[in-house]
This record gives sequence, C-alpha cells and structure tokens, in this order.
Amino acid sequence: MAAEQPTATVPGDQTRIHNIGYRNYDGPRLGRAYARRSLYSQSLRGAYGLGRSAKSKVLPMLLFVVMCLPAAIMVAVAVATKANDLPVDYTRYAIVLQAVISLYVASQAPQSVSRDLRFKTVPLYFSRPIETSDYVRAKYAALSSALFILTAAPLLVLYVGALLAKLDFADQTKGFAQGLVSVALLSLLFAGIGLVVASVTPRRGFGIAAVIAVLTITYGAVSTLQAIADVQGSTGAVSWIGLFSPITLIDGVQSAFLGATSAFPGGVGPSNGEGLVFVLVTLGLIGGTYGLLMRRYKKVGL
Repeated sequence: MAAEQPTATVPGDQTRIHNIGYRNYDGPRLGRAYARRSLYSQSLRGAYGLGRSAKSKVLPMLLFVVMCLPAAIMVAVAVATKANDLPVDYTRYAIVLQAVISLYVASQAPQSVSRDLRFKTVPLYFSRPIETSDYVRAKYAALSSALFILTAAPLLVLYVGALLAKLDFADQTKGFAQGLVSVALLSLLFAGIGLVVASVTPRRGFGIAAVIAVLTITYGAVSTLQAIADVQGSTGAVSWIGLFSPITLIDGVQSAFLGATSAFPGGVGPSNGEGLVFVLVTLGLIGGTYGLLMRRYKKVGL
C-alpha cells in the first residue's frame, strides 16, 4: 500500500487575527513639559532612595544625617553656653564638610545616569515626546536640587538655632542668605561635574571611583601647591592656583564677594578683581558641563 502523502499547506492558511480587546488611548496628551517634570521628580526622589529598595536609601540618608548632625551639635552648644556667635560661619560649613558632599555626588551621579546607559534605555526616553535637552535638564536639575537640599538643610538648622539662641537677627539672616548663595553655586558645579564623569561609563562602580578621583585628587593637588607657594612666599600665586579645583573655586568666590573667611593658606582669599575671574570660571564650568552632557546624550540617543 502506498504511503499517504502530506497535504501541502500555504503559509497564509495558518494566519489568524485575534481581537484581544485593546482600545485606543483617547485621553489628554500631556506632552514634553509633563514628561520633563516627571523625569525630574523621579530622579530627585531616586537621589535619596525614595521609591527604591531599602538598601538604596541607606547611604544618601546617612550622608544627610552626617551633614546635619554637626550643625545640630553647634546649635546645642551655642544655646547652652549663651554664645555670642556660631562656631562656624554659614559660608564655611560646606567647605568643612566637603568630603561628605563629594561622597554624596560620587554615589548619586552614577545612579542618576549610569543605569540608563547600562540598560540602553536612553533611546526609549527619546522615542517619546522628550528631547535630549529635556533629559539633560531634568537630570541636571534633579541632582543639583538634591545637592542643594543636602547642603542647605544644615544651614537652616544653624539659622534656626541662632535665632533660638537670640543672636543678632540681621547678622544671622545676612549670613544665612550668603550661605545659601554659596551652596547653590556649589550644587550646580558639583552636579555638572558628577554627571559628566558618570555619563562616560555605564558601570556604576567605575563612575563612583571616577567622580571621587576627580573631586579629591584636584583638591589634594591644589591644596598642596597652595601650601608650597605660601611657604615660599609666593602669596600672589595662592589665589590663582585655587582656580583648578571645584571646592577652592567656590571658596574663592565666597571669600571675594560673600564676606567669607577663606580656607586658603594664610586665610587670604582672592581680591575682588581676582574673584571676578573665579566667578567667570565657575559659571563657565557649569555651562561647559551642561554642554558636554548635551553632546554626550545626542550621540547616545542616536
């Protein structure tokens, strides 16, 4: 008996169309502004571990407590001893605790951008009504805001404590305002540097190490060179050397224009003319880091 031959089938005969009930979206289209605000809010929350795992909250919250604890202790001492002034000026507080700020930037800048690069989700952002500038502005604003919260909160503790200790209201308000201006510049500068360095690598660990290296090595090198110049009597060079480190840039700006006591060797900061150069370099770095981020993400989003 001859074997039965299989019947040939046409590929199209196996095609089926199933109606699974999807409906077209007919609600409001919120557009780019809403997407930008959402990305900013999500990134700001993520900078403190909100909306993430409990492990992700530990380091940023710990660093926030470390930033505020010395201020609380100073306030308690000032109130208890009825001191005539606070132990540390508002403009000096962030300079003293710069190591904590640098560690925060190093831990949160890679968290903000490295995961998007690692999992290649950046092009997905740009497939929606959001452009490169929206992404960069949201990330930059979020990390700057997180840094401002970190650095301004202890100043607020100092200010409230100073008022409770019945220190001069006008002097404390002026110092508090000067401190806020200083930490606002610091937040913009450190956020830009941290994001640029972190955006180079999709590996979070490498990003953390790179940000720490950039912030600490530059400060260590500048401080060493300033000390050598001061010992050799080249006091005029001390200020100019301060242009090559982010934290000494902020120190120079606030000592020239915000009435702060400089942390430079000898306690002598830049003059008003030199301070203008410090301001221009600081603003140039802020604008430069933003421009670098724009160019970086235009390439990534292709």
